[in-house]
Amino acid sequence: MTEETTPKIEAAPQAKKEKPPALEDKPFNEFIEQVFTPALQKALTGEGINDMQLSFVKDKLPLIGANNEQYWQIKGNWNNNKRQFNLYFPEENINGSKAFSCATNGGKSSDLESFMIDEKKVTLDLMVLYTLQRLRAQKWLTRN
Repeated sequence: MTEETTPKIEAAPQAKKEKPPALEDKPFNEFIEQVFTPALQKALTGEGINDMQLSFVKDKLPLIGANNEQYWQIKGNWNNNKRQFNLYFPEENINGSKAFSCATNGGKSSDLESFMIDEKKVTLDLMVLYTLQRLRAQKWLTRN
């Protein structure tokens, strides 16, 4: 057989490798409990906070004058409950609206601040970064 008469075997087209789903595509509760909370805990430990207590609960807003409606929130407190903060998720969606509040010495916060309002696509890294940034703004992660 000559080269001209030898049938050519074409390689089968390779299937495209499917990209694994992003962590942020997990269901809301699963992402917060299994991905975000441990990542935030690790980042806070890296900032020297070793007694941080983080919990993910559906609860009323711990604000002066707040209504009784319950929202998913991450509650963080440390330093014998002298410092506490909350991240709120009213839409039960990391890409939805979010809010932040903080208080000291077991008191209730008087302010509810919008959180990450300019981000079109929320990622794990951005959520951790913004949380640390907000705590730094309180001068809770650095000395004055």
